[in-house]
Amino acid sequence: MRLRPEKLAAQLERRLAPVYLLTGDEPLTLLEAADAIRVRAREAGYSERVVLEADNGFDWGRLEREVASPSLFAERRLIDLRIPGGKPGQEGGRALAAFAADAGEETLLLITAGRIDSRSQKAKWFRAIDEAGVILQARPLDLARLVEWIAARMRARGLQPSREAAEVLAARVEGNQLAAAQEVEKLALILEPGPVGAEQVAEAVSDSARFNIFQLGDAALAGDARRCARILRGLREEGVALPLVLWALTRETRHLVATAGALARRQSPDRVLAGQRVWQSRIAAYRRAAARRRPADWQRLLRRCAELDRAIKGVGEGCVVRGGRDACAWDGLLDVALGIAGQPLPLESTNPNPDG
Repeated sequence: MRLRPEKLAAQLERRLAPVYLLTGDEPLTLLEAADAIRVRAREAGYSERVVLEADNGFDWGRLEREVASPSLFAERRLIDLRIPGGKPGQEGGRALAAFAADAGEETLLLITAGRIDSRSQKAKWFRAIDEAGVILQARPLDLARLVEWIAARMRARGLQPSREAAEVLAARVEGNQLAAAQEVEKLALILEPGPVGAEQVAEAVSDSARFNIFQLGDAALAGDARRCARILRGLREEGVALPLVLWALTRETRHLVATAGALARRQSPDRVLAGQRVWQSRIAAYRRAAARRRPADWQRLLRRCAELDRAIKGVGEGCVVRGGRDACAWDGLLDVALGIAGQPLPLESTNPNPDG
C-alpha cells in the first residue's frame, strides 16, 4: 500500500503493518515517519529492536537469521533496516521479498532507504512490500504545499499564523523542510500562543533557503524573474557547480525551442516533448513560456547557452572577464534564466554557430 506522509498517523492508529518501507529524498519526513512507527511498535509490544545497516558487502543472510531466530528477551521484535543506497541488489531483493511473503506478527520490519528509482519500483521485492505492507515516499514539497505544511506545523505548536505569515516563512526557508521545522520551534519559544502575523515572522526567522536547479527551471518557465535571480544567488552561495546549472537552463531552452517550433508549424508540441521525455504535467508550462517569444529568439537563447558552455570550459569568448571567469559565467546564467522568464534577451555574439 502506498501512503502519503500525512496519512501515516491514521494508518498507525488502525493497525501495524508487518513491513514499512520509507523512501525518498526529504530527510525530515523520513526521520519523523520512522520515529512514529518505532513509538507505535513499542506501544504494541515490540519491545526489542535490532538495527541492521545494509551497506556494500552486507550479509543478507543475517536478516533471514534474525527473522528465524526467536528473541531471548521479548516476544516481539522490530528490525530496523537501513539501505542508504536505496538498492538491495539481487540477494537483498530475494530476502525482502521472502520476508514480505511470509510476514508474521512476531517481527516487524522497518526499512529506511534512499530514493528508489522507477526501475527498482518494478522489482519483485518492491511489489511484494507494496502488497504486504506500507510504502511511504517522502518528496520535497513545492512552494504551495510547503506553505500549508508550515501553517499546520505552527498550529500544532499553538500558533495561529495568517496566510501571509506562513508564506514569509516558506520564502525564507524555500525547499528546506528541516530548516522550516527548526524555525517553527523557534517561533513557538519566542512568541505567545495565538495569532501570528507576517511582520512577526519576518523579524524572527533567518534566511535558510536551499535551492536546487529544478526550482530554477520552474521559476524561469513561470516568468518569475525575481525568483530566478534569488535562486541563482542561492545556488552560487552554496557552491553549486556552474556546468550543472547551465545544464538545467540549457535543457529548458531546448524544450522551448522544440515547443516554439511545433507551435509555429501549427502542430501540437505534445508529441515532440514526449519524445524528449518531458512529463505530461509540464507541457502546459512549456506552451505558455514558448508563446513569449519567436522561435528565432529561442534559438538565439540556445546559442547563448553554447557560448557559456565554452566559456565555462575556458575555450570560448562567451564572457568578458570582470572579476574572474566564474563571476562572468554566473552573470551569463542569469541572462539566460531571465531570458526564459521573458525579460530582454542578452546581446548575441558574432559567432552564430552554437557548436563553435
